[in-house]
Amino acid sequence: MRDDKLLTRIAGLLRQAEGTDNEHEAQTFMQAAQRLATAASIDLAVARAHDPAAARTAPVARQIAIGTKGKRGLRTYVALFVAIAHANDVKVDVASNSTFVLAYGFSGDIDSTEALYSSLVVQMVAASDAYLKAGGYKNEVAHKVVTQHSRWRTRRVVEQTPLSPITARLNFQSAFAERIGLRLTEARDEARAEAVAATSARSSSTQIALRDKEIAVVDFHRSESTARGTWRGASASAGYSEAARRAGDTAGRRARLGEQGHLDGSRGALESG
Repeated sequence: MRDDKLLTRIAGLLRQAEGTDNEHEAQTFMQAAQRLATAASIDLAVARAHDPAAARTAPVARQIAIGTKGKRGLRTYVALFVAIAHANDVKVDVASNSTFVLAYGFSGDIDSTEALYSSLVVQMVAASDAYLKAGGYKNEVAHKVVTQHSRWRTRRVVEQTPLSPITARLNFQSAFAERIGLRLTEARDEARAEAVAATSARSSSTQIALRDKEIAVVDFHRSESTARGTWRGASASAGYSEAARRAGDTAGRRARLGEQGHLDGSRGALESG
């Protein structure tokens, strides 16, 4: 099939995926588009830009639940979601209590982010549970910055304390999330480089389409976001443990990058992530 006809066919499937309210239909159309694009080494962004109707395809905002208010460790869950989203060209605003996020991007990219997150968060929790159950953390220490007050001065010092279960879990999960983000970003960059190399005649159009897509998402987020301030990731107030982070990083390297499940949630105050 000629390239322009194939691009038009893929773009048509993308329109159908993004134009239906039926989740199963959308998934079927998206998978069909992805199979055709992969077989021909065509980036979906190129196919979308090729379609004359692409102007009607715009980024969307979607609310995604992370957890219930008061649940400990939600910030590491958010850190995992943000890491996955950044690798999938999705911008994120985070609720001030970390109970939900708002994702901004093209529907297919948000779908991929949700699917990856729903699989990887289960793996992250299971891996951290296994790490704590093994008990090795009990022989480790945490480093924590504390403020000391005296009659003459106030100073900040680093103290060593026994590594508590919650500190071990937070450090483990933070490192897991960081490693997942690196893995996904590397995979994305490799896939794009291969697509450009395999379609050298269209390499400039591929790069332009990807850049246009990025600009569209950034502009949409800027115009729609009501976030105040910048989300700064998991808090270090509990302390830092090199041993727990090393274990979390190892688990992140071993995690399966599978896809399954979808989420939803409710709104609250936001920060830009």
